[in-house]
Amino acid sequence: MENLQSRLPDPAQFFPELGTIATAITKATHNGAIPRTTIGLVQLRAGQIVGSTYHTVRQTGLLRGAGETEERITAVASWRDAPYFTAAERVALELVEAVLTANPSGDRVPDELYARAAALYDEKELWTLTLAISQICFFVPVALVARPIPGRPLGKNYSK
Repeated sequence: MENLQSRLPDPAQFFPELGTIATAITKATHNGAIPRTTIGLVQLRAGQIVGSTYHTVRQTGLLRGAGETEERITAVASWRDAPYFTAAERVALELVEAVLTANPSGDRVPDELYARAAALYDEKELWTLTLAISQICFFVPVALVARPIPGRPLGKNYSK
């Protein structure tokens, strides 16, 4: 891992306001409306869906640091038949998959999925979940284009 290099340098040198944006959206998503572990599971699933090693490694590390079990972390990729998730976590994982997966025959988030989510989450919780998906989506292009180095702490994850 020592010879891994990012494609681009740290964007903070060009856009110092990114730190403020990242802090603000993290504060918004960590408002206490839904558990941080749910946010982490959703963001891990997003990283898996888009094929981002950086996000997958980062979210896995954050979940481990929060005390999540290896079974739950590992099973995110196969959550539909894994026995480790609550109904609310399942609908959150289904929602992130719907948002990030094209549906050529209809809405990405069909009314039926929204209704199931709305039955488990109130409006603030649904907005929090939506912002958690937005947060990871904001940084997906950064990870896929710039390729920050997986496993390194923020601020030290760029080699240029």
